Amino acid sequence: MQNYLISTPHLYTFKASKTTRNALFFNNLAQNKISDPAACPLPFVAFPWHNVKEMRNYLLAAALLMIPGFASAEAGMWLFNQAPKQSIKSKYGFDLKDSLLDKMRLSSVRFDNGGSGSFVSSQGLLFTNHHVGSECISQLGTKENNYIVNGFLARTHAEEKKCPDLEVNVLLSMEDVTTKVKAGVTDSTPLEVANKTRKAHMTDIEKECNTRTGNRCDVVTLYAGGQYHLYQYKKYNDIRLVFAPEEAIAAFGGDPDNFTYPRYCLDFALFRAYENDKPAKPAEYLKWAKQGAKEGELVFVTGHPGKTNRLDTVAALEFGRDVEFKLRLPMFESMISRLIAFSEVNAEQKRIARDLLLTYQNSYKAISGFNGGLQDPVLINAKRVDENKLRASIADNPEKNKQFGSAWDDVAKAHEAYKSLYVRIRLLGALANSELFGRARTLVRLAVEKPKPNAERLREFSDTALPQLESNLYSEAPIYPTLEKQLFEESFLQMQKGLGDDPLLAKILAGRTPKQAAEFYVDNSQLVDPKVRKKYGENLATVATSNDAIIQLAKLMDPETRRLRKEFEDKVEAVLNASYSKIAQARFAAYGASEYPDATFTLRLSYAKVMGYTTEKGEARAWTTRTSGLWPRVTGKEPFEIPESWKKAQKALTPTTPFNFVSTADTHGGNSGSPTINTKGELTGILFDGNIEGLPNNYVYRDVRERSVHVASQIILESLKKVYKADAILKEIGR
Repeated sequence: MQNYLISTPHLYTFKASKTTRNALFFNNLAQNKISDPAACPLPFVAFPWHNVKEMRNYLLAAALLMIPGFASAEAGMWLFNQAPKQSIKSKYGFDLKDSLLDKMRLSSVRFDNGGSGSFVSSQGLLFTNHHVGSECISQLGTKENNYIVNGFLARTHAEEKKCPDLEVNVLLSMEDVTTKVKAGVTDSTPLEVANKTRKAHMTDIEKECNTRTGNRCDVVTLYAGGQYHLYQYKKYNDIRLVFAPEEAIAAFGGDPDNFTYPRYCLDFALFRAYENDKPAKPAEYLKWAKQGAKEGELVFVTGHPGKTNRLDTVAALEFGRDVEFKLRLPMFESMISRLIAFSEVNAEQKRIARDLLLTYQNSYKAISGFNGGLQDPVLINAKRVDENKLRASIADNPEKNKQFGSAWDDVAKAHEAYKSLYVRIRLLGALANSELFGRARTLVRLAVEKPKPNAERLREFSDTALPQLESNLYSEAPIYPTLEKQLFEESFLQMQKGLGDDPLLAKILAGRTPKQAAEFYVDNSQLVDPKVRKKYGENLATVATSNDAIIQLAKLMDPETRRLRKEFEDKVEAVLNASYSKIAQARFAAYGASEYPDATFTLRLSYAKVMGYTTEKGEARAWTTRTSGLWPRVTGKEPFEIPESWKKAQKALTPTTPFNFVSTADTHGGNSGSPTINTKGELTGILFDGNIEGLPNNYVYRDVRERSVHVASQIILESLKKVYKADAILKEIGR
């Protein structure tokens, strides 16, 4: 499952919903509204080595792949205006035309809850993963109608159900605005002043663009500050659920099968974009391939990978190993235990905790393995070889050395400064898991930031960001006080454990135990009611005098978290932005400007070959699984149980139908829901995961046994026809 929990530094304001917080982190990171390099728990799991020799051979090979010229030809999360046309033609003999690029770009969408998708009909039908859409599916359900368990099918437009707070974006254009963003910034400008100046320029550029066009306008940071591009998006705010299979088949195998292959997951769902209360008419949409994916063929994946770290320095990796994950993994483990215990009480508590529990389990499984990889000196040394090679090429040129030579040491110093801040930032921010606290903090900061001139506000409160922020703030998605109390208590326990005898924590608890404090704050707040939140938002002066317990808590914490934010921005962020910009320029100088930038939750193009692989044990993994392989894995017990609809349809389903397949596509968290497209511009599947072996591709792309995992279009179409009898949907998509 290529969605990962994005636990922010929690000094910022985000949508309070569980999975959408991931996307706002990615969005804000891309726009330099936040830029904490340790804020994203990167998706890695334990390396599956069987002996030390094999591990070292594999990683030493990886060291070579990190050096430009040694990476696989299929490496890359490419910008659409920098598509690797020549590489594709050289390897596959396929001439990638601009017309196909435009079709893929305008058909592809970004779901603001951290995933990707595509238009698949002229009537605004949207195609994405079930796990990308699960937040809305869950929000629309009730105790009596659990759409996660039972699935959902709207047989007419009138039966389609509106998601409470989902936004979908289509990329319209890209423009290099690097000169405008950096205007007035020179080498002699103090770093903290330069950082603020760039942010103010970004805010002004976005505002001007939005006023002029009416589109969503984001200034995206590329190459860690080496370039800045203005992205314009068409927004769709009215998104309605059309179809979702039962989770038992959408996520068959559950956590045990996560990051594995072979797989048997029907991980897709269908939504519809509306404009003016009518189905949208997208500029482009993808038609379904008649034959589906084929072994060995060239395919494209278009989506929005969240954040990769292939250009990180060794100092950044060591910070993750020595500071970040030592704190975060125990916090994740403790939260998972609490959510499991809460879920086991009854079916309703299981339902309301499901989304957050799955997100934590997925992220914990991923980052615990990443931490294990960082503990191995061979991996670090391989990155060091690449880094030293670049530094040596710069040192040989006095002019370049003067320009760029100190950048790596400056990054190391910034991370050293960050060590003194990180634990306090993380622990005081633990409450951001709470829906209620997130909204309270938004109100408190909105009251302070909104009266300021636009360019002087915190970036996430700029005029162009306010519509989405306010939509999220007033969302009618349900909030559950029983779950909120668990999140508050867990956060207070983590603060106690990490901060000890802290004056601010003492004021927060006010002599209460963590459990008592959690009950006090939740029981004495009215923020569960969206009407109450809207009253505060429409009259921000009332926030200052509010006696709502959670608003008072947010006000109590805000001075300290703002202080920490400023110290982070001035001493860490400013240095990192300047230093990584120099490193990017050094790479351009040494290797040319043909390298793709790290992912930023913006639209990227990957190309790949559909092909299987051989495991470390020498076991062959076929390019596809087939329906016949599902039934022997069914045990009748969760997560290897299938819904009644599939049991009834078993005899009707063709045993040889491709179910899931693998490719060499270079993908990452945020790519969930990305369409898989053949050279004719037709849909052959949808990406939903990667295998364990491919997770370290966050740092360097390899395709020996690293694979992306897709749902085959054949099983999607067959299930719609034979299991769900979704005739109207099949007619709409021309099948």
